[in-house]
Amino acid sequence: MRSITRSFLANSKENLKDNVHKIVSILNDLTEQRLIVQGTIFHGHLIKGGISSQKHIAVKLLIMYLKSRKKNEINHMLKEFDGFNVVVHNCLITANLEWGKLDEARRVFDEMPERNEVSWTAIVSGLLRYGRVGDAIAYFERNPFRSLFSWTAVISGLVQNGLSFKAMKVFLEMVQHGVMPNAVTYTSVIRACGELGDFNLGMCVLGLIVKVGFERNLSVSNSLITFNLRLNDTVSARTIFDRMQSKDVVSWTAILDMYVQMGELAEARRVFDEMPERNEISWSTMISRYSQSGDAEEAVNLFIRMVQQGFKPNKSCFASVVSALASLEASVMGRIVHGHILKIGMERDAFIGSSLVDMYCKCRSIKEGRVAFDSILEKNVVCWNSMVSGYSLNNQHEEAKELFGIIPQKDSISWNSLITGYLEYEKFDEVFEVFDDMLLSGERPSKSTFSSVLCACASLASLQRGKNSHGKAIKLGFHCDIFVDTALLDMYAKSGDVESAKKIFQRMPKRNEISWTAIIQGLAENGFAEEALAVFDEFERTMSIARNELLILAVLFACSHCGLVDKGLHYFNSMEKVYNIQPNDRHYTCVVDMLSRSGRLSEAEKFILDMPCEPEIQAWAALLSGCKTYRNERMAERVAEKISELAEKHPEGYLLLSNVYASAGRWLDVLHMRKQMKEKGLKKSGGCSWIEVRNQPHFFYSQDGSHNEFMEIYGVLELVRSEMLLT
Repeated sequence: MRSITRSFLANSKENLKDNVHKIVSILNDLTEQRLIVQGTIFHGHLIKGGISSQKHIAVKLLIMYLKSRKKNEINHMLKEFDGFNVVVHNCLITANLEWGKLDEARRVFDEMPERNEVSWTAIVSGLLRYGRVGDAIAYFERNPFRSLFSWTAVISGLVQNGLSFKAMKVFLEMVQHGVMPNAVTYTSVIRACGELGDFNLGMCVLGLIVKVGFERNLSVSNSLITFNLRLNDTVSARTIFDRMQSKDVVSWTAILDMYVQMGELAEARRVFDEMPERNEISWSTMISRYSQSGDAEEAVNLFIRMVQQGFKPNKSCFASVVSALASLEASVMGRIVHGHILKIGMERDAFIGSSLVDMYCKCRSIKEGRVAFDSILEKNVVCWNSMVSGYSLNNQHEEAKELFGIIPQKDSISWNSLITGYLEYEKFDEVFEVFDDMLLSGERPSKSTFSSVLCACASLASLQRGKNSHGKAIKLGFHCDIFVDTALLDMYAKSGDVESAKKIFQRMPKRNEISWTAIIQGLAENGFAEEALAVFDEFERTMSIARNELLILAVLFACSHCGLVDKGLHYFNSMEKVYNIQPNDRHYTCVVDMLSRSGRLSEAEKFILDMPCEPEIQAWAALLSGCKTYRNERMAERVAEKISELAEKHPEGYLLLSNVYASAGRWLDVLHMRKQMKEKGLKKSGGCSWIEVRNQPHFFYSQDGSHNEFMEIYGVLELVRSEMLLT
């Protein structure tokens, strides 16, 4: 642009006079690119050439200065005009509306000696843009130039202000006045139908569109796609898209978003890969969906490609990729993305800031998480919850509790952040304490709260607390929630109340794979293995839910505990062929345990040796237990030797061998194992048992005197022991 301007100015005065059209074009370009310095220089040359006062040129110079808000130059240009004509007034009205000076724009309009269609349309659309609907309608009703453009300006403005019903009334009035809509009008009207969710009205408008031949117009077609998507008519939306002769990035992004909302990620990706051009919205849509669906790695890969291709991520995109990096615990890449956020000054935004807090805390970088938290300018409850959760899940419960205490306005997630942290580190007393405080505060627990509390009850096998929580869940209306019901089922099963677990399962209005897994596992663990397999057979017959690895693991566990080895092997061999599930080390260990329990020791040993992955030490332990049960000493020696080799990588192997030698009476080997454990600084965790009295659990450890009534307890135990010896 600068070189063109210089070249043009090199021409003579006579050429300038003969090229008004070219001068106007240059001024338009200078205004659009905001090159005010070059524009001022160009103006000087026009003054020298004696043509700066030419009507068209003077107007363009005024517009250039108005766009750059050059007050002195604007006043100078206004003096150039011989009186204020309509065009000058219209320029002033438009400029004041752009600057947000609505009262000044109205003053200029009201004082105009004469007005044209542009004047009326400018004031009406400008007021509507700022939400001044009443004033805009008042001007429109006085408008003597009710042309297509003015009608369309009112309809579009009303839709943008959320007044779709009123917009449709104006549209009907427009048609009754014999004014034929254009593509812009139809685009706004279709949007209004979508906002109203009125299918019949939309079909009527579609009939008009087809009648006048606008159905192939790009913007109209895009609006029809959006309309159908609002009404969840994805088939019609796709049909319109496929019939479009030309498509733009808006068309492609609408269909992309459709598949994303439907959860069809593979189809969304196919559309994304076929898009001839993409914008920030289409990139952000895919990155967000991959992040939400658990494919964090692909979300990050797409983000890298997006940046490499020169697109600027928006706030939503940054939040999604930071969330993906949190899932991957990729602190290095997280810091790089944080650097980009700092460059564009988004780190103070609550939405982005809370994502950064979450990312750093999941990467165990609590100090950096706190720095990100402190950087947020206006913290909302999400920011506070992210930091409390970060402290809790990193075992910094005191810091979490302190921060929780100063949250300006808590919600159920605030309380859940504390509860989840205590649950993660098996601090069950604190879980119940926080839950009780939550109830006393008047905060309504969520289904997530009940799931966590019931999980704590299940871990302690605290049936009484579990029943109390069950009562509260019923009172608050959560007893028919699939997640709460599954947690209740699991709690009753782990507390030994199988009948209650079965009743919960039978009355569940909806069941998912987790519910089925919980009942099968619960029945098997409580000695009802055959019933567990019967439940799985029912699942196979009645449910179309995809099988997952935990469900198959529960089935293998049941087969192992009721001696159905061949059936268990059948299910294991079906994992890849039938269920499309890759077995993991836990499935292999379960099969070894199943074979070992039934005495098929040679098969079990061969199975371990043929495993495609390194066997867990628990697999060898299961085989060793089988060797002990079936007195296969030669194999036991081989297995013990293997466990001894693995003990360097898996310290629990020393304890396992020590126990095996003790059960065989090989006390010298036991001493040798204990000596090695001591040299390596390994300690055997004490055995623990507990009893619940009046809702209060009491824990007892081997050779432990920490209980406040331990003297009385040991006294009673000694009395019982004495009476046993006498009898």
